[in-house]
Amino acid sequence: MTAHVYDAVVLAGGAAKRLGGADKPGLHVGGRPLLDRVLGACADAAETVVVGSRRPTVRSVRWAREQPPGAGPLAALEAGLRQVTAPVVLVLSADLPFLTAGTVRALLAALDDRAPGGGADRSTEGVLLVDADGRDQPLLAAYRTEPLRRELALFAAEHGGLAHLPLRALTAELTLGRLAAPDSDASFDCDTWEDVAAARAHIREHGNVLDEWITAVKDELGIELDVDTKVLLDLARDAAHGVARPAAPLTTFLVGYAAGRAGGTPAEVAAAARKAAGLAERWAAEESPQDSRSGPETGPGTGSATGPGNGPGKSAE
Repeated sequence: MTAHVYDAVVLAGGAAKRLGGADKPGLHVGGRPLLDRVLGACADAAETVVVGSRRPTVRSVRWAREQPPGAGPLAALEAGLRQVTAPVVLVLSADLPFLTAGTVRALLAALDDRAPGGGADRSTEGVLLVDADGRDQPLLAAYRTEPLRRELALFAAEHGGLAHLPLRALTAELTLGRLAAPDSDASFDCDTWEDVAAARAHIREHGNVLDEWITAVKDELGIELDVDTKVLLDLARDAAHGVARPAAPLTTFLVGYAAGRAGGTPAEVAAAARKAAGLAERWAAEESPQDSRSGPETGPGTGSATGPGNGPGKSAE
């Protein structure tokens, strides 16, 4: 897969009037602040600039502030652009709980596919995501940096500044492509408390909750590791059924500890899980009906071929 060199500008200001003035970027969905969820989707940006009030974040970012504070999206975008150097800039709002790295890659690839034209043709200067209702999302878009700077400078000169000017007035001056959202949830934003409640409910649905939980735990612990959840769940099942129910969480913990000591790569997690799963299978086999027919031990060294017998007065269960 081609690596895209880009910077990201995340707009994390605004009055959040429909949320009663709440700190929207700091609201938690799935145990993680909305801002951190967005930062996770653009983690491979060469530089990430967050325009808004400083706060702890899941990864290192640069901070900027529009002048005056609360002056609106164009002023915020201009403040962010002052600190980027890549030829492409990803522009995002900070309230997109379901934005993924896959959607980010799709936007960047779509901009790459629109190579600069010659003659009278202008090159595509950005690609906007289009939601399921056909609406453009200018704060979920990839732009070529210099055309964006050019239009912002022209707007500032024409209006004597950028405060409180509408974002769509800017995008109307750019030559833009559109990309249908590859994920129907990508453009879902949290403008109201009802939106926040819907997002929190959605991640707890059966098809989402496990991946969401694993991602949240990795962020909380500062772990960057692709976890093969099927391998670990199979191991937990085998330990619970073949040994005892409490063995499941303890075994998976020990596998993680062993893999961490060995280097912590996904391959080492898988290797440790295979060893533990093999042990669980051997443990369970000793209690199988076939083995129990050998009867109790009658003395030292008389256990069955699979291991020690059950001993006097014990039966296999």
